Amino acid sequence: MKTLVLTLAFAAASLAASAQAQPAAIAPAATAAAPADAYTTMMSATITELMSTGDPAALKAVAAKLERAATVAPTDWLPRYYQAYALVVNSFTSKEDGDTKDKTLDQAEAALGQARQLHGDASELLTLQAYLYQARLSIAPMARSQQYSEMVGEAVAQAQALNPANPRPYLVEANNVYFTPKMFGGGAEAAKPLYEQAQAKFAAFKPAGLLMPSWGERQLQGRLKQYETPATTAATAAK
Repeated sequence: MKTLVLTLAFAAASLAASAQAQPAAIAPAATAAAPADAYTTMMSATITELMSTGDPAALKAVAAKLERAATVAPTDWLPRYYQAYALVVNSFTSKEDGDTKDKTLDQAEAALGQARQLHGDASELLTLQAYLYQARLSIAPMARSQQYSEMVGEAVAQAQALNPANPRPYLVEANNVYFTPKMFGGGAEAAKPLYEQAQAKFAAFKPAGLLMPSWGERQLQGRLKQYETPATTAATAAK
């Protein structure tokens, strides 16, 4: 059980950190609180900054920018969503103590709750909720495994049920299986069909707006590349 809990925690950290290496696809989202072009430009730049860093201090700074964006557009759920996302990833990458990380995640939970009150996309919010649970678990795996490991699975399942076309909860699920030991039904081979399912979801997925969540595909391609044989990899590189 100890091995299972630790590997789930590593999976969560890997997934969150990898998501930061890719810029988000960005485009207009409607808001009545500011001119559409100015608000979209500001949000686009902030989301790009968020998705291109894993530095804890930079993530906190971006979260503060998104806090201010939420005051500019108080009816838009996206600033609160990305604020929560930045704080969750900060928890994974920070070297702060567990109590400090829990306080950061309390802030993320509050932002996520506000996004939910603003009627944000439920599937995306549940996927982010699963991240947050994984972050809580990773702070104290042995003490928190019973509570949070099940909650992660439930949130992902709900996200998939609400929007089967959303590829991100499938990626989260695949990573959890990948980092779970074989003796508990996990491992690379068990995760492969789940990654392939996520790949098909990404191929068909079209964000409803350019500011909408669109992260994960580059990370998925990196995971799938691990399944290539050396000969296949060499042949691809030679082209």
